[in-house]
Amino acid sequence: MRRPTAEDGPAVTALIAASAPLDPNSAYCNLLQCSDFAETCVVAERGGAIVGWISGYRPPSHPERIFVWQVAVAASARGEGLGGRMLDELAARPAVQGATTLTTTITEANPASWALFGAFARRHGASLSKSGRFERDAHFAGAHDTEWQASIALRPSAPTT
Repeated sequence: MRRPTAEDGPAVTALIAASAPLDPNSAYCNLLQCSDFAETCVVAERGGAIVGWISGYRPPSHPERIFVWQVAVAASARGEGLGGRMLDELAARPAVQGATTLTTTITEANPASWALFGAFARRHGASLSKSGRFERDAHFAGAHDTEWQASIALRPSAPTT
């Protein structure tokens, strides 16, 4: 596992496209995540191929949070706990130090993501709370399911040198 580089952009775009039900992003969006947000994103490689991806960022309006935008795992690496290991890697990053809460949004019909973040909360001795964030009709004009915000308290990490 490592920080992404700009050169990873095309492979990340392909992985997301192959990872339904994730919403595809533009290649340019993924390129910006791989470059400008590399400190809060994770790439997992196997045999030189990208098999895992987490995009995240510290929202400027809520710097106490780390927001996980997407988690993608290649079909060839599913069922191995890679998503959880990538979340643990992200939570341990210096760029996340000082964050008190990990947040993400998940649709109700995505049991794999609810299980992933629930397991992360349990591993970290925390609970997961759920609240509405982006409503189907109000925010997506009826074209996308409601996105629920999952919030998990993070334990303070020791400063790194």
